[in-house]
Amino acid sequence: MAPVLPVLLPLQPRIRLAQGLWLLSWLLALTGGLTILCSGHLLVQLWHLDTFLAPSCPFTALPRLALAASAVALGTGLVAAGASRASLDAAQYPPWRRILGPLLGAGVAGGEGLLVLALGLTLALPGSLDMGLEEGLGTALAHYKDTEVPGHCHAKRLVDELQLRHHCCGRHGYKDWFGIQWISSRYLDPNDQDVVDRIQSNVEGLYLIDGVPFSCCNPHSPRPCLQSQLSDPHAHPLFDPRQPNLNLWIQGCHRVLLGYLENLTSTLGSMLAVTFLLQTLVLLGLRYLQTALEGLGGIIDGEGETQGYLFPSGLKDMLKIVWLQGGGAHRPAPEEVPPEEAPPKESLPET
Repeated sequence: MAPVLPVLLPLQPRIRLAQGLWLLSWLLALTGGLTILCSGHLLVQLWHLDTFLAPSCPFTALPRLALAASAVALGTGLVAAGASRASLDAAQYPPWRRILGPLLGAGVAGGEGLLVLALGLTLALPGSLDMGLEEGLGTALAHYKDTEVPGHCHAKRLVDELQLRHHCCGRHGYKDWFGIQWISSRYLDPNDQDVVDRIQSNVEGLYLIDGVPFSCCNPHSPRPCLQSQLSDPHAHPLFDPRQPNLNLWIQGCHRVLLGYLENLTSTLGSMLAVTFLLQTLVLLGLRYLQTALEGLGGIIDGEGETQGYLFPSGLKDMLKIVWLQGGGAHRPAPEEVPPEEAPPKESLPET
C-alpha cells in the first residue's frame, strides 16, 4: 500500500521544516488574533445597530461564527508552534507524539470546517443585510414619535444619534420623513385648525408635514438649516427643492449603513481567507513533520532518510481497512464455529 503524496525528508530538510513551521504557526496565531478583533468589531457594531435591523435578519450569525473559527485558528497556531519547537528536541517531543494525531484531526474537521462555513456566509449573507436594514429602518422611523410607548420610547434618540453620527437622513433620503408622522401627538394642539385639517386629510389619521427632524441638519452648512415646508417653493426663496439640499444630509441611512457594514464584512472575509490559507499550510506541514518523525521513532536527527506523507495508503485501501476493522467482513467467533464432523466409520465386511 503506497502512501499518499510522499515527500522524502533528509535531516536538513526536516530541521528546516520544523523551523519554518514554527514561524508559520506564530503567523497563524497572529492572523487568528486579528480576525478575532475584526469579527468582534463587526459584532459590536451590529449590537449597536440592532434597532435598525429586522429581527429575522440572519446576518448576525456571521461575526459569531467568524469569532469561533478565528479562536480555533489562534489555538491551532499556538499548538502547532509548541509541537514544532518540541520536535527539535528528542526529550520534549514524546508527549506531543501521542496527541498530534487527534489534534490534527480536530484541526482539519473543526477549524477548517468553521473557516469554510464562515467564508461561505460572507458571500451569502450580504443580500439578507440589505433586506434587514430596509425593514428595520422603516420600523424605527415609524416609531420615532412614540416617545411614551413602552418598548419604543428610545426610538427617537437612537434615530437622531444614527443620523448625526452617520451623516444621513431618512431611510433613502429626507423625503421619507414626509410620509410618516414623526411629531408626537402630545405636541399637537387639537384646537389648531391646521392640525385638524392635516389629520382629517390623511386616510390613516396621521399628522404629516413636509419637514424633517433636527438631526437631519448638516451643522457644517454655512446657511441656517431648513426643516419645514421643504416642498413649498415659495416658503424659502433661496431654496430650490429640485436641487441637492445643502442644509440636510443628502444620503439615506440605508445606503450609508449598508456600505459601512459591507466594508466591515469585506475586511473580515479577507482576514478569514488569509487565516484559512495559513491554517491549511500549518496543518499540512505539521502532518508531514509528524509522519516523518514517526519513521525515525520521534527523533528528528535520527540516522537515515525518511519520508512524510498525508495518508499511509490510498483511499481505496483505507476504506477497505476501515470496513474490515468495523466488522464488514464478519468472522464467526471461535465458539460459533461448528464442530468438525467426524468421518464416518467404514463398516467391516461380514465374513
